[in-house]
Order: sequence, then structure tokens, then C-alpha cells
Amino acid sequence: MDLRTKFPRSMKVRLGGYAHLARMIDKCRAVLAGTEGEYLYPCPMDERLLEFAGITSDQFTAAVKAHATDEGVLAWFQQHAQAHQPAELEDWNQRLLLRGPSSPESAAKFKKYLNAIDPLRTDLTAWSDLQDLEEGRIVPQRIRESHTRRS
Repeated sequence: MDLRTKFPRSMKVRLGGYAHLARMIDKCRAVLAGTEGEYLYPCPMDERLLEFAGITSDQFTAAVKAHATDEGVLAWFQQHAQAHQPAELEDWNQRLLLRGPSSPESAAKFKKYLNAIDPLRTDLTAWSDLQDLEEGRIVPQRIRESHTRRS
């Protein structure tokens, strides 16, 4: 996969029930091929998934190198990943996909990227949405809850 000319899959794409796994495979393949461009592997989001699964980036990289297909990587991943109940996996997926900046520095970086892409999208608060917007995917407007008082 050449990430200098096309984007990796969205972290919202699920493979084997895992958010971000397909994107991480794309980035790992690109790193192995020397075609990652500006993309990082392993990045902090990759590390979160790997930690949740109980797998190291070296182990994952070796698996991607050994398996030419997503199905092969997924089979390896499911065999080696720490087992999680479906509800636990879904909760983890949602937390990852809704994750926003976690520090003032991270918030400043998020705002800088968002302003460069679309300063009118003040509704976005999650890194997954920002990535999708940056990579040209449609990101629906988020409706913020109103906390107005009614008499």
C-alpha cells in the first residue's frame, strides 16, 4: 500500500470486530514497503489497540510481513490477541472512536489541524472524525446537546 498516493482505511472500518485494525494493517504494510509517506506506524492509536490486544508492535509487524492478506493477519491477530467479551470490545471501540485531545498540547494540535482543514467544523471533537475529514471522507455534522434551562 502506497500511502504517498492514497489514504489508509478509516479507523472506523472494523476488521474482526476491531476498530482501527484495518488502518493499522495498511500503515504497517506501507512502512514495510517504505511507502508510508507522512503516516506513522506505530502511532499512539496503534499502541492503544496493541495494548488492548496484548500484542507488541514487533509481533504485529512480523505477522503482517508473514501474511499477505487481511484475512491472514486477522486470523493471526485473533489467535494471539487477549480474549475480550463482545461488550468489552464494543466499549473499547467506542472509546477509541470518540477519543479526543487528552491534554492542552493535544487540544492545541487538534485545533490547529481542524482549522487548517475546515475551521467551520467546530462540532468535531474526536481524532477519528478529524482523520476522516482530512482524508476526504464524509463526516456528518455532530449535534451538540443544548443545556439550556426551561422554565
